[in-house]
Amino acid sequence: QVQLVESGGGSVESGGSLRVSCVASEGTISKFCMGWFRQSPGKEREGVAAITIGGTPTYEDSVEGRFTISRDNAKNSLYLQLNSLKPEDTAMYYCAAVRCATGLFAGRLSPSKYNYWGQGTQVTVSS
Repeated sequence: QVQLVESGGGSVESGGSLRVSCVASEGTISKFCMGWFRQSPGKEREGVAAITIGGTPTYEDSVEGRFTISRDNAKNSLYLQLNSLKPEDTAMYYCAAVRCATGLFAGRLSPSKYNYWGQGTQVTVSS
């Protein structure tokens, strides 16, 4: 079991950058696959990026090349670097975890695959 806490959200102008972080306040993430998801008002939660225990990333098409997911198991932390931000990136960003084996797993960008969630951090991008 893990408890996740996000931080680092904020407001930036279009083209700007932010780094959001997620730390496990209880438990260890070393045996968990991790992901970042986002949700804006009136829309379903969507997967943004996922990372395996070994550090292999997967990205949703619209953020490929702009966002970078990383993890530091020693610090029990997950990160998402957001560059070249666009107004359509505005959303609440959530980190999530699921206990998994090594390697990629099917549906790793699907919220339904994850069973531990943080409370979210707001990212707002103005034009």
